[in-house]
Amino acid sequence: ARGYESTSGFREAFARVFGAPPRGAKTGACLLAQRMETPLGTMLALADDQGLRLLEFTDRRGLERELVVLRQRLKCAILPGTNAVLTETQRQLTRYFSGESLEFDLPLAPVGSDFQRRVWAELQRIPAGRTRSYTEMATRVGVANGRRAIARANGSNMLALVIPCHRVIRADGNLCGYAGGIWRKQRLIEHERKYAKAG
Repeated sequence: ARGYESTSGFREAFARVFGAPPRGAKTGACLLAQRMETPLGTMLALADDQGLRLLEFTDRRGLERELVVLRQRLKCAILPGTNAVLTETQRQLTRYFSGESLEFDLPLAPVGSDFQRRVWAELQRIPAGRTRSYTEMATRVGVANGRRAIARANGSNMLALVIPCHRVIRADGNLCGYAGGIWRKQRLIEHERKYAKAG
């Protein structure tokens, strides 16, 4: 286990792997990291002054690679801590899982290419309780036969739930891949359908 699931392990893991700033890092600049408990498992949230940079389940495939990418791109260390963005993220996650509000209104600062950002912006237009196919997403983004490109952009999304890549499914209704686990994708879609109807 990577150690992000427990508080002491979390601090040790970060001190060991991410506490030292990368070469050429801006002095004092860092991403603050906080563990957040949810009914579907522990999540890890990272934010800086620009906004939320990452929100992932701690058992997500490729999480450590994402952390390395953020560290290098933003030239900063990642340290356990909190700020106003992380406090608000925790509050909105609690509201989301209680069904009180399925909408997120957070300052987001995703790290990605122009194409990835276009896909992620389109993901945010999918209403809670609804799903879209990869083909429909490709059409909306303006990429002919772009299902694979959409799938790759979905897979590189580091802001789970907030940028709702779980709402994209295959045209035949198959849930297919989700880095947080197909079972979570299923539960998230069911949760949103239940509370979207109730609202």
